[in-house]
Amino acid sequence: MDLTEYKRLYGGQDDAAPGWDAIDKCVKALYPHQEPKHWGTVTSYMLGGPDPLDGISAYECREGGQDHLHFCTYGFTSLYYDEEAVGGDFSRCGFELTFRLAAELPPREEPIWVCSLLQNLARYVFKSGRWFGEYHWIPANGPIRAGFDTDLVGLAFLRDPMLEPTDTPHGRVEFIQLFGITGSEVAALKAKACSCEEIVEGHRSHNPLLITDLSRRDR
Repeated sequence: MDLTEYKRLYGGQDDAAPGWDAIDKCVKALYPHQEPKHWGTVTSYMLGGPDPLDGISAYECREGGQDHLHFCTYGFTSLYYDEEAVGGDFSRCGFELTFRLAAELPPREEPIWVCSLLQNLARYVFKSGRWFGEYHWIPANGPIRAGFDTDLVGLAFLRDPMLEPTDTPHGRVEFIQLFGITGSEVAALKAKACSCEEIVEGHRSHNPLLITDLSRRDR
């Protein structure tokens, strides 16, 4: 899309959000009859608010052999009308994060901790200038859900198994999914005893959507 076409389609609209709309189109294609649970920021990060992500949505999913919530972020990419972003190879960071959390459906509690986790990852990206890609990993320096009894103390990253990359008016967007990993898996990665790809693909054979289950115990 060139700038002329971009202006014709979106110019003059105070609420134009072509990047956001492109993400919505991808995710809602998976859940066409579902209204997601959505958490938005009160004050934009650009206006001094504390949260870098403008929004996080969660859909109920029963695929992959385990009921779960499928989260998707809005904010790592260029969401709103931006003539300078038109025609770029990648939209801002080039990815949005997703996360699949094993949960009873509908969930019995508000998974606010997931929003905090995703916002903290966004702070890390925006402050460090680094980004996440397939088979990256990080230790969480504690349980991925603070104050909760879980052996998951790190995160691996992979391409979301159901969300294909998409081309938006601001450039390409990939969907990078988090997957919780245990202390022994983090230790093996630190010692270079195995690769993140080996860990992720080892789980995929019995967990095809790489759903994070907080009750998964370390070996």
